[in-house]
Amino acid sequence: MTSSPTDTSGLGYFVKRETVAIAGGADLNIRSLLDKQQWHDPLGEALALGVSSATWPLFGLVWPSAQKMADLMQTWPLHNLRILEIGCGLALASLVIHRRLGNITASDCHPYTQRFLSANLLLNALPVMAYQSGHWARENPQLGEFDLIIGSDVLYERDHPAQLADFIQRHAASHAQVLIIDPNRGQRSAFNKRMAVHGFGLSRSDIVLPLHDLTPYRGSLLNYQRD
Repeated sequence: MTSSPTDTSGLGYFVKRETVAIAGGADLNIRSLLDKQQWHDPLGEALALGVSSATWPLFGLVWPSAQKMADLMQTWPLHNLRILEIGCGLALASLVIHRRLGNITASDCHPYTQRFLSANLLLNALPVMAYQSGHWARENPQLGEFDLIIGSDVLYERDHPAQLADFIQRHAASHAQVLIIDPNRGQRSAFNKRMAVHGFGLSRSDIVLPLHDLTPYRGSLLNYQRD
């Protein structure tokens, strides 16, 4: 992954442009936040959605687990699946699926996610992609149901296991698969138990290969299936 000199969005925060390598596919050009210190919520939109100043910039950074999910989606069989990316952030995996002509909807609760998604679609010469706000702790009546739900590094707070499993239950088809790439965070066990309550069996595989820039990575692919 490479980055170019920073520029400003003109909206109260700073951004940079990165090149993200994708295994077996073309690189992605990504507009991301400059660093974890960025914050801009003059109207309190993020705060009203439960996004604090400390967590505000997380959506706009390129995370290692997101890179791993994007690599996985480069070769994953798409068929005619209705696919949802949860907590998509910069939506690397969604961009890969969209480039492969898959039926993908990106979702996140951050008020600026769609703005960055639109910019990154332009940077990669891609057409408009489906996007819906997805707040795990609230009802999302416009979102619908999906055959495959994917997410990367989405279990980093104590209340996430219950919120996310219940959200998935509301938006997963009766026969559905859920793929989560988790950097071995402590909330995984609670999430597994909640998913089992909703009828999902689990198979887990280790991810030990480094990132494309040889940065070490250790995590797990959590593969939940409900038949």
